[in-house]
Amino acid sequence: MEGAEAASLLGERGQGRLAQFKTYRRRWFLLAAICLLNCSNAMLWLTFAPVADKAAAYFHVSLEMVNWLSIVYLLISIPFGLVATWVLDSVGLRCAVILSAWLNMTGSIIRMLSVLKFLSLGSQSYWYLFIGQCLCALAQPLIIFSPTKLAALWFPDHQRATANMIASMSNPLGILIANVLSPALVPEGKHIPLMLGVYAIPAVTACALATVGIHEKVPPTPPSASATNSTSQPFLTGLKMLLRNKPYIMLAVCFGGGIGMFTCFSALLEQILCEKGYSNTSRFRHQAVMLAITSSLFGFFGFAIYPIAMELAVECSYPVGEGTSTGLIFVASQIEGVILMILLQALTVRVSEDPSSTCALDQDGALDWTTPVLVLAGLCSAMACFYVIFFHTDYKRLHAETNSGDLVKAEDTATADVPEA
Repeated sequence: MEGAEAASLLGERGQGRLAQFKTYRRRWFLLAAICLLNCSNAMLWLTFAPVADKAAAYFHVSLEMVNWLSIVYLLISIPFGLVATWVLDSVGLRCAVILSAWLNMTGSIIRMLSVLKFLSLGSQSYWYLFIGQCLCALAQPLIIFSPTKLAALWFPDHQRATANMIASMSNPLGILIANVLSPALVPEGKHIPLMLGVYAIPAVTACALATVGIHEKVPPTPPSASATNSTSQPFLTGLKMLLRNKPYIMLAVCFGGGIGMFTCFSALLEQILCEKGYSNTSRFRHQAVMLAITSSLFGFFGFAIYPIAMELAVECSYPVGEGTSTGLIFVASQIEGVILMILLQALTVRVSEDPSSTCALDQDGALDWTTPVLVLAGLCSAMACFYVIFFHTDYKRLHAETNSGDLVKAEDTATADVPEA
């Protein structure tokens, strides 16, 4: 459905009712609850990435097994991402948020069980940890897809981008916290139980806020014209429309690839740097400033585009539901992320022990990540160029709202000009 048809649909649902649009203060509570939940889930995702070598030694597993604690998020979210889009657009935002909050909290608690000594789990402790991580991974699609839905349903058009930005950026904030907090909490492997306990606190808090504080899936009165039409297309119809939408497909491939690359970078960074002499307690050899600058630039420009791309996905796919349009991009990013994680690990080269290396070596030696990093940089550049050259789209939701507003004003004027009988 193109912009004219969408505007007509809005006009039919919103004639003469512009004065009925209303906002509610509790929208900010919903935003805060989703932000905390999003941040907590990201922290649980990358709990072990900054301390991968210590986690491997503590649980008596290989680094590849520790990497699977991150990869499982990608694998589970591919099939469950489609379920999450259906839940958001068909069942509603309230159910999706509460379900994700309970999955997130339950997963964090099961992770803690893996390190309780009185349970005497022995070699099974890793699998308890893995099961908890799987439950947290089930929650991720529901959480990641919620910001655009929340912004569309509860916020007026001039606040949608801001609300989406705040809720979406809480995910990279959680990644930042995990990368700073995990090394601080785990100077040695024996402190891993403390780390798991600390990370469970935000998950429990977010679950309590979502369960007690979220009572409605939509506001009694919509805040904008498009909010009245937020779930106009059935789920399968929306999927078919997206798959025929060329600008949307380009956005899904390019932006999804960007998310996949960031996922790989976040999960593997500690393993990439330790072979060159970096650790959580020692400086990177003569390159601390360069490392800080490049990481800051990557984060500044990479994070800034995230909420914009989510809004752009909704604009170029309207009137498909927000959960479906953002969800399919996320599923694409997870598929690309899994492929990249496997590819990059396959491209590593075993090297003999380097005196400057700070990696916790196994019997086969350390891994050199030079080739994988160069491949990742090349793919990032190629996707950026492809997007800039080939992506063009109309802002269908904005055009529909503008046309609908003009239509209603014209009808009100015509009504006012008609003399009373």
